[in-house]
Amino acid sequence: MILYIAEKPSLGRAIADVLPKPHKKGEGFVRAGNGDVVTWCIGHLLEQAEPDAYDPAYKKWTLESLPIVPDQWQLKPKPKTRKQLSVIRKLMKEADQLVHAGDPDREGQLLVDEVIEFIGLPAAKKATIQRCLISDLNPPAVKRALSRLRENRDFIPLSTSALARSRADWLYGMNMTRAYTLQGQKAGYNGVLSVGRVQTPVLGLVVRRDREIEAFQPKPFYEVIAHLVTPDGSRFTAKWQPSEACRPYQDEDGRVLSRPLAENVANRITDKTALLSKLEQKEKQQAAPLPYSLSSLQIDAAKRFGMSAQQVLDGCQALYEKHKLITYPRSDSRYLPVEQHAQAPSVISAINSNCAEFEKAQGMLNPVQKSKAWNDKKVDAHHAIIPTAKNSDLGRLGKTERQIYELVARQYLYQFLPAYRYFETKVEVMIEGGRFTTTARQPLEQGWKILLGKQTPDKDDAEQQTLPALTQGQNLHSERGEVIEKITQPPKYFTDATLLAAMTGISRYVTDSDIRKVLKDTDGLGTEATRAGIIELLFKRGFLSREGKAIRATEAGGGLVDALPDSASKPDMTAHWESQLDAISQKHASYQSFMSPLLGRLNELIAQAVTVVPSSLQGLPSKPVKRRRKRAAGTGTRSRKTTSSKRKQSARDLS
Repeated sequence: MILYIAEKPSLGRAIADVLPKPHKKGEGFVRAGNGDVVTWCIGHLLEQAEPDAYDPAYKKWTLESLPIVPDQWQLKPKPKTRKQLSVIRKLMKEADQLVHAGDPDREGQLLVDEVIEFIGLPAAKKATIQRCLISDLNPPAVKRALSRLRENRDFIPLSTSALARSRADWLYGMNMTRAYTLQGQKAGYNGVLSVGRVQTPVLGLVVRRDREIEAFQPKPFYEVIAHLVTPDGSRFTAKWQPSEACRPYQDEDGRVLSRPLAENVANRITDKTALLSKLEQKEKQQAAPLPYSLSSLQIDAAKRFGMSAQQVLDGCQALYEKHKLITYPRSDSRYLPVEQHAQAPSVISAINSNCAEFEKAQGMLNPVQKSKAWNDKKVDAHHAIIPTAKNSDLGRLGKTERQIYELVARQYLYQFLPAYRYFETKVEVMIEGGRFTTTARQPLEQGWKILLGKQTPDKDDAEQQTLPALTQGQNLHSERGEVIEKITQPPKYFTDATLLAAMTGISRYVTDSDIRKVLKDTDGLGTEATRAGIIELLFKRGFLSREGKAIRATEAGGGLVDALPDSASKPDMTAHWESQLDAISQKHASYQSFMSPLLGRLNELIAQAVTVVPSSLQGLPSKPVKRRRKRAAGTGTRSRKTTSSKRKQSARDLS
């Protein structure tokens, strides 16, 4: 008997649907007509044990007990899903062959692996486990996945990476939260000060941006525009490019701050001869953007529709599990396996059937075209989010689901449209020793941009002046110079889109140059699957708030950042850890090479925490904590029943 272990019931049902009939449904499993069985987890069936499972003394929060570092890590069954764990245990003993069908990412890999390890499968049987990667729940796609099973042992590095992340989050979050909550009490703050390996640097990004805006002092700067006339009377303008000699009069961004300097340049070039010193004209093209990863989809949906990251994730999950209209959404890849290209005609047909608004591009679509998105070298466990080949009445979808589907569909169709082609002219003009430049872009073929419509603003298509016919070396007349005064603008408050973009491309915010060197452009804070939850968690904890589309830090959020060392609230350390976790999954680093330095750093941070009373939190109201039935949910104050009752937090919450 083959036993398929899926991550969720929805995936389990999708697998069972393609197995031989008749089916016999049991409690927590489906038996196919050929005797094979499909069962499933219900998310994580196991969780990291609480500190008091290692030592009852840890139930009371004390500084003296920190840091808490287990000698032997323990997992415990979740009470609500213990029954399903028993079902899987029984079926595993009966099975001749196991197929791991967790979601195609590192969390899905660990989720089933840890159940197999916890139940204690014999080594010989464990060595034969196969891995099934399913990204599309429609029957044809599930059948293809079942016909292409791989060895589960090939995915050990992915599972090890997820395990290291889980334990790092527990160690860092549990110890730092206890330390700062206890120190916060000394300052009079009676709430739980949740500190996480990922959530706290994200909070730090928002706090620092808010303060940068508050401290911003606007200042005027000046641009000089030359109004030029060609011999045949045509007109155009060019902008002054200050020389190195003007550096003392510029800010760090090269803006001229001296009005007298700008006016002097404008006066000098008025009614003067100008020389067109350089003329570059060439046809260029811009390839279509790649299909979506979850973060890139969340960013676009936030910009276009004002959706939060969590709304996009929830909409994606419904489109994947309930409607089967898109592939697996928790993906960090923007590439597709080459073999998927064979399904392009059927996917395009389904999109055209589902979305009438894309009709204008139908005559231009070329299903044979293969964009750079199809690249096996950049695809492993999961691929980019794309539509499935399923036809559906989109009128049955909710508004959010429909909008997300249309974004995903448009991004896929881009891959089969021509490149956007344009003619670019770059001009350099010399006037009285000064250099003036302008650029013009003339569209030649809209290509994939025909589908943009008004959906997405495109800065490349911003209005530009039309240049007359010009010749390099010709003389022009500088009719007059014009000084334009502008005012520097403060940074913008973070929004869902920009905060997600910051988390995804965190290297821009890393201050340590050595760490920045080892980060890739795609290295970020958290994972595709966790970023939305981390942002929502900071709102839930009362550390962030919304003002329209703007995301702002609360007083408590700012106070917590002030109380922490910079290394805990800046992204450098965590971004480096995320890079190492990725290296583990790519077989470029080991579990021990990640955990040993982390433990050393944790000892330093706890030692630092116990020496500082966070006065920044003094007098701030704490967010009330809901009390649970049967178990006191501590807020940092003493319970009438016990002095050690504290609010418990899962490892996932502590990230």
